[in-house]
Amino acid sequence: MLDRIREHMEVIGADGVHVGTVDRVEGERIKLTKKDSGEGRHEGHHHYISAGFIADVEGDKVRLSANGDVAVSFEEEEDGKAA
Repeated sequence: MLDRIREHMEVIGADGVHVGTVDRVEGERIKLTKKDSGEGRHEGHHHYISAGFIADVEGDKVRLSANGDVAVSFEEEEDGKAA
């Protein structure tokens, strides 16, 4: 499914909650835009979602297999460590 993901697509949890916006695909991960990076120590840098969490690509949305609040807890930072 990674080949169907394009820049600026919305990433949503299984519950429809906004998780982020696609910057691009890098390897087996979706790189999210910095504007969706969160606050505090997470602010101002990219986060990534592993391809293993992708349930479907529908129109201009990437739907994850986990609810939005759970998916955010599994985001990775640039170094590959969990956020």
